[in-house]
Amino acid sequence: MIRSTKDFWAGLIYLFFGSCAIIIARDYTMGTALRMGPAYFPSLLGALLLLIGAIALIRSFFAAGTPIGGFALKGLSLVIASVVLFGFIVRGAGLVVALPMLVVISALGSSRFRWGPTLAMAAGLTIFCVFVFVKGLGIPLPMIGPWFGG
Repeated sequence: MIRSTKDFWAGLIYLFFGSCAIIIARDYTMGTALRMGPAYFPSLLGALLLLIGAIALIRSFFAAGTPIGGFALKGLSLVIASVVLFGFIVRGAGLVVALPMLVVISALGSSRFRWGPTLAMAAGLTIFCVFVFVKGLGIPLPMIGPWFGG
């Protein structure tokens, strides 16, 4: 009956997260389009996710697709570990140390990992984040943390 298992499961995931966003946003005030309340954006995003989920779910019954392959457990675990490590060390080591570590460790999870592009991405992303988040938006993250004398 289901012709595309990828669309089916993706649709269910979108429906789940869209429903969760709307349910959580019910406890906040909605506001108006001109004066948006704290529930406005989550409700709008949740409705959009519900729409995308419904389209994907309906499509799964009509469009042929390939079956879902196996999970890349190595990649999944390295990406999760890099994000958790980033959260633990960003205050102590600083953004300039923690962010390149996040990029390199998560990139190790790819079967197409290469050092050159990974280090270029780490450097570019670090420079971008320092200028946008620390300098531009004033987010109080240390560039060099107290572990390294910052």
